Amino acid sequence: MTGITISDLAQRIGAPFEGNGALLVRSASEPRTADADHIALAMDPKFAPELANGSARAAVLWEGADWTSFGLEAAILVRRGRLAMATITASFDAGLGLAKGIHPSAVVDPTATLGADVSIGPLVVIGAGAVIGDRCQIAPQVTVGAGVHIGPDAVIHAGVRIGARAQIGASIYIQPGAVIGADGFSFVTQEVSAVEQARESLGANVEAKGQSWLRIASIGGVIIGDDVEIGANVTIDQGTIRATQIGSGSKLDNQVHIGHNVIVGQHCLLCGQVGIAGSTVLGDFCVMGGQAGAADNITIGSGAIIGAGSGVLSNVPKGKAMMGYPAVAMQTHIDMYKSLRRLPRILKDLTSQKDKGA
Repeated sequence: MTGITISDLAQRIGAPFEGNGALLVRSASEPRTADADHIALAMDPKFAPELANGSARAAVLWEGADWTSFGLEAAILVRRGRLAMATITASFDAGLGLAKGIHPSAVVDPTATLGADVSIGPLVVIGAGAVIGDRCQIAPQVTVGAGVHIGPDAVIHAGVRIGARAQIGASIYIQPGAVIGADGFSFVTQEVSAVEQARESLGANVEAKGQSWLRIASIGGVIIGDDVEIGANVTIDQGTIRATQIGSGSKLDNQVHIGHNVIVGQHCLLCGQVGIAGSTVLGDFCVMGGQAGAADNITIGSGAIIGAGSGVLSNVPKGKAMMGYPAVAMQTHIDMYKSLRRLPRILKDLTSQKDKGA
């Protein structure tokens, strides 16, 4: 890339700079590996000593830092380092590298509608009646099904599969290998199954004979809002009758699975390998840590936080922090864990007292 001046980068971040604002930087680096045309990222004082091991002439430092003491020519001083990272990384992101227009090997149905300034990569397939918004970038070997609508400014990485009739808002960002709109995992037996009996009686009555499973087709589609990010190999099943929904601003990490009919609210954060079973509802601003799971047909209230590895088996109130399997209030889980760790010592003391009594 041609580079960005310190003054321009500071303006994008919304932070003051000091020193040579005309200095040109072409990338961002950690302090110890920074070259002369890089800007070093040392927003926390603990990283500052590493500046001496690199060649950076400019750095992003914490608010109030004595930047001249590090031998720098310029510095940008930020109040929240991690917040500044969002603008810094976006400024140096080279993107997908796709050329404007439609690659000759792409297959675009004649009835599809493509917006202005789109970039369609090699071997992309766009189905009948699909609508692709302005400035969308679609990387190689992406499949867009019939009747799909994608809003403007989408960035869709290689190998993504979008099933028929999915409705996707503006500024979607999808990492490689994601699958949107596969059928839900829905099956039924001719008669009441052992699973249904167990669920109804909590395991007290499981007498049904083994039966074959009949497939229930999924015709509900998927609706995804604006500014949603979907990680690599995420799977979002379409609804059975009503649509599976992902609210605007939500972010899904790699290998997240969203079951059929699930509703994820706005601005939720679902970390790696989270799984949400069918027909469960998450309110707005929920956070689920890595490998957390939610059972089907429950409601997790807005603002709830689910700790990593937790299993949510029942409704969670609004704003509640939960942890464990089954998930309980976070403080309760911590108390239970502390008690569990004390058990060996308690048993040892009891045994000792018993021996003395004998």
